[in-house]
Amino acid sequence: MKQKLPIEMTENGIHYTLHGDYYFPDISATDSHPAIGHYGQMRKAYLEEHRPGLYTRLILSGKLYKHLAEIDACCSDRMERMIRQMADAEGINEDLKARDQLAWVQQITTS
Repeated sequence: MKQKLPIEMTENGIHYTLHGDYYFPDISATDSHPAIGHYGQMRKAYLEEHRPGLYTRLILSGKLYKHLAEIDACCSDRMERMIRQMADAEGINEDLKARDQLAWVQQITTS
């Protein structure tokens, strides 16, 4: 007669659940990573290709996603500031937008 196995068990501090004939550990990712935007993804690709040692160190220390989020935020802020400065230098402002929206769109897309 086949022995009835318990559905759940804990061994060595790890909780297991029976699935078919096998026990699988109940593990989940507890660390939630911040969303990484365009510039963070570019930094990650650069690190993987050109700085594999630094990339590995950041992964092993658990600091990779924090680093990528910081880079992404910094670059996004800098791009917004540069676009605003370029628009101001070209005279593309809210007054133009209020007076002539089509001219504003044309100038902002060609700048």
